[in-house]
Amino acid sequence: MRRYELTVIFPLEEDQNRAGRDQLNSDLSANGAEIEKTDELGDKDLAYEIKKRKRGKYVLFTIKSDPAKITNLDRIFKLNANLLKFLFVRIEE
Repeated sequence: MRRYELTVIFPLEEDQNRAGRDQLNSDLSANGAEIEKTDELGDKDLAYEIKKRKRGKYVLFTIKSDPAKITNLDRIFKLNANLLKFLFVRIEE
């Protein structure tokens, strides 16, 4: 298992934010990933509009996952309407 940083931008609306987090947590656990750490980075202006939004809530997750599962998670997260953007970055050890 490798460690990854997963940066996610959630909508500011509380119901969409909660739905996005719940879906993200269930998708990660269903694919065998473990969340080691969660850092709230706060609300920030976006560099450009994403899904007609100019602000988003940034959250940084540190996860452990099998590298083969990251491709599957990437595909699943693209279908989640409650995530504005996300990015997986492998942590060098």
